[in-house]
Amino acid sequence: MSKSSFMRPSRRSFLVGGAALIGSPALASEEAEAPDPLRPAPAAEPAVRHNISSFRSVNWQAYFSNLRNGAILVDTRSRALHFWAEDHATYKLYPSSVPLTDEMTRRGRTSVIRKVVGPSWAPTPSMKKRNPEWPNFIPPGPDNPLGTHALYLSWKFYRIHGTHDTRKIGRRSSNGCIGLYNEHIAELFSFAKVGTQVLLI
Repeated sequence: MSKSSFMRPSRRSFLVGGAALIGSPALASEEAEAPDPLRPAPAAEPAVRHNISSFRSVNWQAYFSNLRNGAILVDTRSRALHFWAEDHATYKLYPSSVPLTDEMTRRGRTSVIRKVVGPSWAPTPSMKKRNPEWPNFIPPGPDNPLGTHALYLSWKFYRIHGTHDTRKIGRRSSNGCIGLYNEHIAELFSFAKVGTQVLLI
């Protein structure tokens, strides 16, 4: 993208430009990854291709000791989010977007600390440093990169949220957060609660 496209930034040009930058097709082949201590063996999974997640159901017992407050597993390799309800009656599997690079990807255990309908958005300091032309704030609405709902995690600046740009789902397309289709984040939002366990692998 040329620098001139950001001469006079606006919310609309920011979103269109960002989509062009991160909407490029995912690589057809994945580089070999080091063993992940958070991922139960065997860890072999098919490569993700053409914006389609390699979906497979998994058991919560391999990742969590209990389902207190419910549990969310985000698998950054298959680009899928799994949810189990505390009462064991509900299991959901959603396609997701994941961070652009491993350096932007945080793995480990966290939890939901806040739930917001119609979230506003502001770039983090590191985002602003990389992209000084980005707007400082975008209110709730169709231009907001967090979509219609957001689950804020105990890790600062990390969220599970929706997106109005459906091309992002199934791709490496975020600056660190996990994105879902708006209809899926709305459903997950209704199941998850403050205190829901979250594990990213």
